[in-house]
This record gives sequence, C-alpha cells and structure tokens, in this order.
Amino acid sequence: MSNKIVLQINGQPHAVQAGCSVAAALAHAGLSATRHSVSGQPRAAFCGMGQCQECRVTIDGVTDRLACMSPASAGMVIATT
Repeated sequence: MSNKIVLQINGQPHAVQAGCSVAAALAHAGLSATRHSVSGQPRAAFCGMGQCQECRVTIDGVTDRLACMSPASAGMVIATT
C-alpha cells in the first residue's frame, strides 16, 4: 500500500507523501516561491504556522489559501502566482 497521493501543481501532476501540507508538497515539487509581491519580489512560506500570510496560493479555485495550513489531498489543484 502506497502512502503517496497525486495532486496538480501549476498544471503538472506531482506525487507527494499523504498527510503533508500544501507548502510541503510545493517544496517537494521544487518550488521556492508561491507568489510575488506587488513589486515583483518572490514570496514563500516563512513562519509555517499561518501568521505571515506569505504562502498564499489558489487551491481548487479558491484564492488566498495558506499553503502551510492546508493539508494536501489527492486530486487537489494548486496554482501559484
């Protein structure tokens, strides 16, 4: 029995460990930035506990979800900006 799930990140399928956060799934996929600031600077998870708001992504069409606080699930569609 596999402990992996498959989700989509920016249109590409990725297999990640079941039970991980979306932030961990993004890191596993090699993404260091989840979005860009208004001045164009890359932003990514900083605190890992939902306080800094830097890890905002779109999950299943819902914008501004916190990647560090969202559990990854099979079939999830994640988009970074």
